[in-house]
Amino acid sequence: MPEDIHPTIWAKVAGLVTEGTFAVTVEIYEELEHLPGPIGECIKANGAALQMEIEEENWDWKTYLAHYEEMKVRHASVISDYNGNRKGTIGLNDLTIIALAKTLGLPVVSSEKKTNLDQDSAKRQKIPDVCDKEGVDHLNFNDLLRAEAIKN
Repeated sequence: MPEDIHPTIWAKVAGLVTEGTFAVTVEIYEELEHLPGPIGECIKANGAALQMEIEEENWDWKTYLAHYEEMKVRHASVISDYNGNRKGTIGLNDLTIIALAKTLGLPVVSSEKKTNLDQDSAKRQKIPDVCDKEGVDHLNFNDLLRAEAIKN
């Protein structure tokens, strides 16, 4: 959904960023700040509001760290960093955002789709698969737009 074709939608998403609707880990923020265009600029301008930093007293970072450490063990077989960067798996950065969502009781928004049933799920899991296993809601971009009642 290019920003130049759907400027109204992206302006509303930028409004959500500015309002502090989203929360990200530092690792995910470092990925998002490379997004081009107005939404990328909005993310950069609101980095302090988006990022949840360890040892800040305004959130339960100790529970986040506990979730993250437990998930690293529980999902080690599908973490690419531990498995030669195998395709169809998640990275540790992905795991941070799932742990954050679990801690804050928020959904994860990503463009990934669940692993196909015919694939080896013991070796291949994507963000939506791990979210399911952790009891975290997963939204794709269209789901986010619907949840926030954003229309053109």
